[in-house]
Amino acid sequence: MSGTGDGGGARDRDDEGRARNARPRDGLGRPMPYGTQGVRRQPEGVVRAPELTVVEAQELLDAGKPFHAHEVFEDAWKSGPETERGLWRALAQVAVGLTHAARGNLTGGVRLLRRGAGNVEEWARETGSARPYGMDLDGVVRWARALAAEVEATGVVVDAGARAPVLRG
Repeated sequence: MSGTGDGGGARDRDDEGRARNARPRDGLGRPMPYGTQGVRRQPEGVVRAPELTVVEAQELLDAGKPFHAHEVFEDAWKSGPETERGLWRALAQVAVGLTHAARGNLTGGVRLLRRGAGNVEEWARETGSARPYGMDLDGVVRWARALAAEVEATGVVVDAGARAPVLRG
């Protein structure tokens, strides 16, 4: 990788010049100072079978790492068939919504939870598929909307692991 990687101003880049932030991150994906110990990052650009995407994302969500689950969904969104990209993108939005709600960005969390829920619902309606890869999309939509309403009403930061959605119900 090029760039200094030491926070000296240059951005981390891969061999093709694409930005790759090598800074360590905490469990919610927040950048930490160079040289500190962060949590293991999800490798980018991994092509997984859809079933493995669901399993890996659920494990990360249950561990309180929705930012990292978003990266798994993003890989599926970018590498999967065109017909499924909207599903994976919407699930990534839901995971980022939970990330923001857990980081204290409540307005952003509510917006992304609702946007993701709407996009999951739209994908299911347009494809006629409510249970792709065993996922309960109706349950995910209900969860995201209920959490958004709760966060909006209470203004309370959520515990991401304790409030993780169940993808397969």
